[in-house]
Parts: sequence; C-alpha cells; structure tokens
Amino acid sequence: MKRALCLLALSLGLAHAQRAPAGVLTIRFLDVGQGDAVLITSPEGKSVLYDGGRSESRMRELIRQYDVPSLDLIAASHGDADHITGLIPAAALFKPRFFLNNGVAATTQTWAKLTNILKLAGTQGLPARNQVLNLGSVRLTVLPPPAGMPAGDQNLNSVGLIVQYGSFRALLTGDSETEQTRAWLRTLPGGTLGPVDVYKSIHHGAANGDSAAWLAAVQPRNVVVSVGPNNYGHPTSTALNLYRKVGANVFRTDLQGTVTVTVQPGGAYRITTEKGTATPAAVPVKPAPTPAPVVPAAPANVTYANCAAVRAAGKSPLLRGQPGYSTKLDRDGDGRACE
Repeated sequence: MKRALCLLALSLGLAHAQRAPAGVLTIRFLDVGQGDAVLITSPEGKSVLYDGGRSESRMRELIRQYDVPSLDLIAASHGDADHITGLIPAAALFKPRFFLNNGVAATTQTWAKLTNILKLAGTQGLPARNQVLNLGSVRLTVLPPPAGMPAGDQNLNSVGLIVQYGSFRALLTGDSETEQTRAWLRTLPGGTLGPVDVYKSIHHGAANGDSAAWLAAVQPRNVVVSVGPNNYGHPTSTALNLYRKVGANVFRTDLQGTVTVTVQPGGAYRITTEKGTATPAAVPVKPAPTPAPVVPAAPANVTYANCAAVRAAGKSPLLRGQPGYSTKLDRDGDGRACE
C-alpha cells in the first residue's frame, strides 16, 4: 500500500503552551489525567474538542493555557465521565453550534449536567452517522457505532473519527472494545482505517481494546496513550506489546504531558511533547528484522478459490485490503483470512 510521504520530526522538549498557530493543522492530546481529550484546530482556526476528560477545572486550565478562542463543535466518543466531564465548561464558555455523540444517553448526573448546558447554549445535537464534516480544510470522517452493538453499552457504542489533512491521517476511537472493532472491520470498506500517522490508543491502553487484527488494518506509525494514575493497569502490557509488534512509536500523556501534532499543508508533520524525554515512552527495542522470503507479487485482481490456494501461493494469512482477500475466506470476520 502506498504510504503517504511525510516528514516526521520527534521534537522531545518543552512544548510552548500557546494558541494553535494559523496555517497548520494542530492536534493536541491533552493531559487530563485518566481520561481522553483531543483538541483539533484547523489551519483556518476552526476547532473541535473530541472528549473532555473527567475534570471541569482541569479543562478550564487547559483552555486558558492554550488560549482557545472558540469551539465550532464538541464531540463525545461516548457518555462515560472520563470523556465528557470536561465538555461541560467548554460548552458553557464557547456555546458550540453542534454536539456530535453516539445517540446513547447516559444515566449519570454528569450527562444530565452536560446536556442541560448544551440546551441552554442552543447547541444542536448531531447523532453520529456515516458522514464527513469539514473543519475548514480538514476532513473529519465520522465512524458511527456499527449496527448491532448492545444499546446500553457506552464503550461498544463509541464514535470514531478520522482526521485527514493532505496526506496526513489520524484515527480516534474512544473506548471501543474488540467486539466493536471486529464489527468495523467487517463493515468498513478496505483502506478506510489505515495506514494512519497518529492513532489514539483505544480505551487508554486497556487489554480489551486493541487487537492484532485491528492494528493490522490501522497500521499506526505513532500511538498516543491518553492515561493518568489509575487502578485498572492502564496502559496494559498487552496493548504496549501490540504497538511494539507493529513498530509504532508510543507517547503517553502520563509521562510526557500534552502531546501535540503539527501538520503542514501537504501532510508533513512533527510531534512535540510537553515534558521532554530522550526517546518516545514505553517503546521496547525492536529485534533485528528477519528477511522475509521473496514471494512473487500477486496481481491486484487476483482471486483465490479457497484457503488451500492461498496457502499454496504463500499468501496466508491474507489481510483485509490485500489483493485476493475475500470475506468468504475470512470465516471469523477478524480481517485475517486463511489464518
């Protein structure tokens, strides 16, 4: 698969706390402790806050720290408190026009407070569906919860977002779990997900989020884990090992503070961290690669009658999006045929 040309500069030092500069896309994975909050600002100065962390006071601090002038849209990946509490002061202050959400009302006082603030602000609800939102010159592709998810389960109804500017792509997926990612792999057209330059770790690096099949489709080059002190064991060694196996750099907000991605027109990007370290956090040393056997390239329109033919061609397993992949050969629908 053609990989986007990009320039990656890992600038590991103290990032300046300032308003997002004009003329570039800025994505800030905000340090909100144990929770998620991602501030996206287009080159034209239009902003989206995707989740807000679990603290109203912390979000107020961050709004002042980064001199956020306005919000055009706020979005909740789902209704859990560690994702929506910080949206309350943001909604009260900026009165955004739209509130993107999964359409599943939570039963908490936090949810009630948020929706009341949104009502007073005159904000219009925007239930997630297959749609593209334009944030100036930045394209936001909404990934709604797949059909068939349990109606009362907030995690399994997380709203995903693909951020695209030039050749740059980022993927945000809330607290999705493997049941939801399997459904996305079954239903999304091949190539929808990856490769991505920056990927926000699912569910703060929980063991029930990312999987090998999912990451094979996402193909992340850099992973940001939004995490703080917690009793859940986040991020888990399971998730960190999965990121290591796909060769991704890993950044953590608990160790490096707010992680900022700055994208130039065309897609070249750099990543800076609030707290400098010598290397990206928690990236184990990769073993020397073993040369892969040379296999003649398959034509793009190749088809295989069955898995025996796939194996005879030396193509097993076939991943979703590769020549010859077919759902008929992928019995469990995990994106890996003829495993």
